Amino acid sequence: MQIYLDNSATTKPRPEAIAAAQNVFQQQWGNPSSLHDWGQRAATVLETARLQVSSLLNALNPESIVFTSGGTEANNLAILGVARQYRIPQHIIISSVEHSAINEPVKLLQKWGWQVTKLPVNKYGRVNPLELHESLQTNTVLVSIIYGQSEVGTLQPIEQLTQITRERGILFHTDAVQVAGRLAINVQQLGVDLLSLSAHKIYGIQGAGALYIRSGVKLVPLLGGGGQEAKIRSGTQALPAIAALGVAAELAATEIEIETPRLRELRDRLFDLLADYPCLETTGDRFYRLPHHVSLILSDHFAAQAQDITGKTIVRQLNLAGIGISAGSACHSGKLNPSPILLAMGYNSEAAKRGIRLTLGKDTTKADIDWTAIVLKQVICRLMPPLVCY
Repeated sequence: MQIYLDNSATTKPRPEAIAAAQNVFQQQWGNPSSLHDWGQRAATVLETARLQVSSLLNALNPESIVFTSGGTEANNLAILGVARQYRIPQHIIISSVEHSAINEPVKLLQKWGWQVTKLPVNKYGRVNPLELHESLQTNTVLVSIIYGQSEVGTLQPIEQLTQITRERGILFHTDAVQVAGRLAINVQQLGVDLLSLSAHKIYGIQGAGALYIRSGVKLVPLLGGGGQEAKIRSGTQALPAIAALGVAAELAATEIEIETPRLRELRDRLFDLLADYPCLETTGDRFYRLPHHVSLILSDHFAAQAQDITGKTIVRQLNLAGIGISAGSACHSGKLNPSPILLAMGYNSEAAKRGIRLTLGKDTTKADIDWTAIVLKQVICRLMPPLVCY
């Protein structure tokens, strides 16, 4: 029996998305920029996908969607595309729990002389809107706050935050890679100017993503080239992956009313099954939380007994039992460094190495949840002294 619970790292491509990609490979393989029939058939595929993604976000204009190679490029395009409009360094605000796809371009801005404010979070990983208000400066030009934190699952109060920035005419970007397709998104209601998403988080295939750009928002392109994607992202589009993204987005929008509450129910069942187990405690916010996301940490109460146990230790043990999870963010799972997300939430450096993440998907069943809870308890009991388990 194998159970995959690492859907925040990547999802299994759904058959419909694979079929859409195969159709492009076999039938619609032209260059969308070409004027002949082959190119125009490809262009129809491209624009259909743009409409499908815009509908997922309730964006009024499909032209507000710019296709990228994934969430990382979309985030970089948002951050650097805004920043490169300014000859004199300005001020940008992010949270202390951003993904590396935000942190790394922001580090680059700092090298260029930009001022950067990282908003603190509470012990659940949530930003206080008042602190955003107090951090705004006359030269603040962009705020970027992650919508759903990939490692601990906490959702941020994006609508409250955008109300603050709108009053000052400051652009707002959110990394919604973990949220798109899992929670209903209405970009008008959210009030965001820029929003990033990724195909392989919503059962598309790897290699495609998108950046929503509100009408009137200007970005400087990162790539010089043929001027594809409304001259914002040059390069021939990865049409098979984009077609798959479009189909995945359309199906996600259709299924979300049923799938989101189903995932919440399974998520809460797993939390409940582990609630009476003293070794494990929840990280992140239980209420403001991604519907598919469970994150835990070996409790500090047992730190002495757990000195040699890290999140990676538990990941390996569950893998031997046929269950795939991750140690915090997938992008950090190859390192033994403390999780910067858990550190920002107030955990000490040793505790910040002991986090695990279990993320559910459309194929996850009640039986999967029940068996995972049993196996996880057994694994902890093998790793920890017997007195800890009873």
